[in-house]
Amino acid sequence: MTDETERLRRWRLLLGGGAADGIAIPGGLGAGDQAIDSTLEALYDSDRSGGLGASSPKVARWLGDIRTYFPTSVVKVMQQDALERLNLRQMLLEPELLEAVEPDVHLVSNLLSLSNVMPGKTKETARIVVRRVVEELIRKLENPTRQAVLGSLNRAIRNNRPRHSEIDWNRTIRANLKHYQAEYKTIIPERRIGFGRKRSTLRDIILCVDQSGSMATSVVYAGIFSAVLASLPAVKTNLVVFDTAVVDLTEMLQDPVEVLFGTQLGGGTDINQALSYCQGLVRQPQDTILVLISDLYEGGNQTEMRKRMSSIVSSGVQLITLLALNDDGAPYYDHDNAKFLGSLGVPAFACTPDLFPDLMAAAIHRQDMAQWAATQDIAIAS
Repeated sequence: MTDETERLRRWRLLLGGGAADGIAIPGGLGAGDQAIDSTLEALYDSDRSGGLGASSPKVARWLGDIRTYFPTSVVKVMQQDALERLNLRQMLLEPELLEAVEPDVHLVSNLLSLSNVMPGKTKETARIVVRRVVEELIRKLENPTRQAVLGSLNRAIRNNRPRHSEIDWNRTIRANLKHYQAEYKTIIPERRIGFGRKRSTLRDIILCVDQSGSMATSVVYAGIFSAVLASLPAVKTNLVVFDTAVVDLTEMLQDPVEVLFGTQLGGGTDINQALSYCQGLVRQPQDTILVLISDLYEGGNQTEMRKRMSSIVSSGVQLITLLALNDDGAPYYDHDNAKFLGSLGVPAFACTPDLFPDLMAAAIHRQDMAQWAATQDIAIAS
């Protein structure tokens, strides 16, 4: 096949054929390309062709076809387009169809939003699909999170001005070997290193997550990170999700799949009530990091919410506000509330999952979050 023919072939598949595209390919499309064309037509020319209809076998075949003809990254996009363009959310209620879907974060968020209306048999299949995605995400995110958080904690707890009873003599001697005085056969300890604080945990981390429908993928990632953080004995982790009610999922963190099915996507938003609950969890304000993940649209008492935000910051708790925790950014958020948080020294911004471990490390060091965001080329909300 010549380069020109290949170029025409690609344009023909892209435009979809018909008299309007004006593309003629010598010999026409081959059998394989005709199958690809039919698969694309069912989705993107659905108004003209009738799409996939309501036939479950037809949908199942189509899901199999796109996995045959396209790479995984494209399959996930096409599945998401099918859910939006053809209103195929109903297919997720049928286990046979669900088994044919390529799992990803967006699929998980759709399954969670439908969990209350799923038949029992489908819910079991959904759990299997969700667990596959969760295990894949944990493999990807666990080690970076552990290394960033534990490494940052180890640096944060070093005591370089210890009293005599607090000196770690082994580390102090190793650090001062270069100051050995041969004449006196001794070491001059110019730098003394002490033991860290003797607390069961070194930081308290509270994730307070808005579970309204617009925050669906953020809820998934927050659940995964909470489970990973909860596995670290050096930190005490709480996961609180909210809409107009507040639910503490901390006791479920040993099983992130149960955490995700414990959420209820959709509904209103009462940030003030959620922050009030989180304030009650604070034991050591100076050692507490409260991560609010929300688009900041308050459905409750906005005046009281702002007072509570001010109270949390003034108490010494490190408040971090993420407008989203996903790869898609935060196209919609309450600009006025974001500006108010900025006036408290709490910048609001979206964070991608791959940067979240580094964000937590920076928070443990109490770095300026605006500066951290700037080093990552993250735009601050305004």
